Amino acid sequence: MPRDPDTLLRKFHEARWDEQIIFEMSVPGERGILVNEADPKVRKAVGNAASSIPNGLRRKSAPKLPEVNQMRVLRHFMHLSQETMGTDVTIDISQGTCTMKYSPKVQEHMAGRHPGIREIHPLQPAETVQGLLEIIYSLEKFLKEISGMDRFSFQPAGGAQAAYTASSIVRAYHASRKDLERTETITTMFSHPCDAAGPSTAGFNVITIMPDKDGYADIDAFKAALSKRTAAIFITNPEDTGIYNPRIDEFVKAAHDVGALCYYDQANANGMLGITRARDAGFDLCHFNLHKTFSVPHGSMGGAVGALGCAGYLAKYLPVPQVKYDKKKGYYYDYGTKDSIGKVRSFMGNTQSLVKSYSWIMQHGAEGLHETAVCSVLNNNYMMKLLSEVPGVTIHYAPGKRRLEQVRYTWEQLKKDTGVGTEDVMRRMADFGLQHYWTSHHPWVLPEPFTLEPCESYSKDDIDEYVAVLRQISKEAYENPEFVKNSPYNQVVHRVPNPSINEPERIAVTWRQYLKKGLDKKSSSKLQSKRVHS
Repeated sequence: MPRDPDTLLRKFHEARWDEQIIFEMSVPGERGILVNEADPKVRKAVGNAASSIPNGLRRKSAPKLPEVNQMRVLRHFMHLSQETMGTDVTIDISQGTCTMKYSPKVQEHMAGRHPGIREIHPLQPAETVQGLLEIIYSLEKFLKEISGMDRFSFQPAGGAQAAYTASSIVRAYHASRKDLERTETITTMFSHPCDAAGPSTAGFNVITIMPDKDGYADIDAFKAALSKRTAAIFITNPEDTGIYNPRIDEFVKAAHDVGALCYYDQANANGMLGITRARDAGFDLCHFNLHKTFSVPHGSMGGAVGALGCAGYLAKYLPVPQVKYDKKKGYYYDYGTKDSIGKVRSFMGNTQSLVKSYSWIMQHGAEGLHETAVCSVLNNNYMMKLLSEVPGVTIHYAPGKRRLEQVRYTWEQLKKDTGVGTEDVMRRMADFGLQHYWTSHHPWVLPEPFTLEPCESYSKDDIDEYVAVLRQISKEAYENPEFVKNSPYNQVVHRVPNPSINEPERIAVTWRQYLKKGLDKKSSSKLQSKRVHS
């Protein structure tokens, strides 16, 4: 259905199937593809692979897998896909701080279908995977140039693990200097939570600096928190407000003056590619999320990479192995020295994701990466201008100043005027075919927040439609707030009972748990009745 030219809205209704769990579809004896196993010619060709498995490793009984024919399996998963919203079917501007950009399909073909990537094994000798090692080596060279750092590790499986890995390096660095008083790290309220969680997990006490009236970390409070106990600062810039801190070099210098290291969380780097570099600002370590800035899909928390870079004097602490090159040996694994903190993930991490980022950088080149940043900032500020005119929307901090790649907005005024809050708006958005937006990390510093990041992937038409939906919801809230509060109406699930996800008796992540807890339809209704009456 085309968009209404007057409102820019389109009619939408999600497909809804009363779909069973695939185990419930099982029919004894049903097969995907029928093969006459009794035929001796078939048996001779297939052989009996189980006979080569040692008795101690064999199952006592066959796994209880669903027995479903191929056509029903295909139909089942097609139904589920039709009930799912994602970046291929909706405008996914929503996830602020996550940079939900378009990932070219050619990357999926290269990383997931090319036999030279798909069929290799991580335990193969280095001489048999020279092509993949060259990609990893080249990607490190790219990120060194982009960040100014001297070395990178691709083992961390996301930004949070990169922050923990950096914390471990900070700890090892100070221990090597016999500086055992370094027990504290400093972060800021609008930096990512992993910048507190990583150091805390590594054993540091964390001090959090609150923002000043313009949204920047308060420099005076920061300097007051520094001491001989400070091991490092962990900071995001721009923070999740989208406001770049122009005094960042002062923070770095002040930290260095007391002997602390400086870690730059560059998960919000999409608006800075080719413009500013972490090392040039004096930072000792940094990380990029390849599943954000460098176009790897987020992969439902599974395909992430937190590429961790550091200055040369910290390189010996990086996880091992590192990929190195020698004219005689070619590309090889270097297991470093005794100073390494060891491994933080199996093998070389998510190597298929590395192929995707390498491909994306090669497609763009240096000029293209710079243009990515320019378009990202342009899209964001255009969107901010439109949303500033929507009734009920507030933009806190630094009035009149530009943001980089995202903005932390709030529906504070809408909530005061109508009682409709950010989570009500989020549910209503689904009725227009838009994926939910992100609110903010908890606890909410700003009331009724929402954080948008259009990045470079979206066109002016996409942004106009997205803002038109929020403008329409604002209009509905002022005219009929209960209508918005009771949404969504055109979705697979109308209301999700949030408390249920915290009820242990109703959590089942496997089919065995589902049956064991009696959550099949017959006993589930009894449990629901028990809950209602209690």
